[in-house]
Amino acid sequence: MTLKLALRLELYRAAKLAVPIDMVRRAEALGYHSVWTAEAYGSDALSPLAYIAALTDRIKLGTAVAQVAARPPATLAMHAMTIDALAGGNRMIVGIGVSGPQIVEGWYGQPWGRPNLRLRDYVTIMRKVLDREAPVTHDGPEIQLPYSGPGALGQGKPLKSIMHPVAPIPIWLASGGPKNNALAFELFDGWLPMGLPPEGVPAEAHKEGFEVFTGASVTITDDVKGTLDAMRPLTAMYVGGMGSETHNYHRDAMARRGFPEAANRIGELWRAGKKEEAQAAVPQEYLEQSTLCGSPDRIRKQWEEGYLRDGVTGVIVGTDQLEALELMADLAGTREQVGA
Repeated sequence: MTLKLALRLELYRAAKLAVPIDMVRRAEALGYHSVWTAEAYGSDALSPLAYIAALTDRIKLGTAVAQVAARPPATLAMHAMTIDALAGGNRMIVGIGVSGPQIVEGWYGQPWGRPNLRLRDYVTIMRKVLDREAPVTHDGPEIQLPYSGPGALGQGKPLKSIMHPVAPIPIWLASGGPKNNALAFELFDGWLPMGLPPEGVPAEAHKEGFEVFTGASVTITDDVKGTLDAMRPLTAMYVGGMGSETHNYHRDAMARRGFPEAANRIGELWRAGKKEEAQAAVPQEYLEQSTLCGSPDRIRKQWEEGYLRDGVTGVIVGTDQLEALELMADLAGTREQVGA
C-alpha cells in the first residue's frame, strides 16, 4: 500500500488568521493526499477548509480535529456536506475528538459527561444525517433527537437533510484511551492516534480501507539541537498545563508513547510554576519520535531507518518550509505518482 502524505496547518494557535495557500497548492501539486486544520478556542477548523476548497482542485480537506462540544452532530454534518459540495465532492474528511474538560466546560459551556458514550451517539447521528435514509431520530445515553430533556416544549420533529451529500464523507476519530480507540476501530473510517505506543498500530486497525494517520514535524536545518530545544516550551505547556491534574490527554499521550515518568514529572513542575524546569524535563527521545530534522541526508536516514510504525497509512506533515514539503514528497514517493 502506498503511503499517503498530508499537510498540517496550525492556524488554531495563531492570533491572526493567515492561511498559507501557496504551501497548500504546492502540497497538492506534489501529490499530497490531504490538508488538515484544527481548533481549540480561537479560529475554527471548518471555515479555512471552505477557503482552501475554492483555491485548490483535488487535495482532500480534513479536520484534525473538530471538537464535538463545539457543535451538535447534525450541525457538523451540515458543515461537512456544504464544504464538500463547494469543493466538488469526495474531498471532505471529518476528524472529530472530545478535547478536554477545561475547554469543553470552560469554553463551550458543555458538561464533560461520558465522552465515550457521547462519541458513539455523535457519530451515529452524523451518519444518519449524511445517509438520508429516514428522518433522524436517536435515543442515546448522551444525545437524543428530537430533544426531550429539560426546557423542551415537546414539539421537536424528526427531520431529514434537505441537502443531498454529493459524495460519501468519511468520519475519523482522534483518540488515545482504550475505550475510544475501540470505538474508532468499530464505527469510524479512520484513526488519528494520540500517542501511538512503541508496538505500533493495534491489530484491530489493520483492516481494508481503514486509515491511520500520524504526524511529523519536519525542519531542514543545520542546528538539530536548537530545533528540538525550540519545541520544549510548547511541549511542556501542553503536557504540563493543557488540562488538569486529573484530565490531560497530552500527558496521557506522552505516557502511551513510552514516557510515563517524564509526563508526570513535567506536570508536577508545571503546576508548581517551574516552567523552565518542566521544559528541560522533556526527553529529547520523545521529541525525536515525532520530528524529522537536520540536513536532507539526516532526515532521509531517519525516514529509512524505520521512522514509521507498522500499520500507519499516512503522515500529516507539519512544516513551514517548501523544501521540507518537497523532501517528504521524494521520501514517500508522492511526487512520482503525480509526475510533479
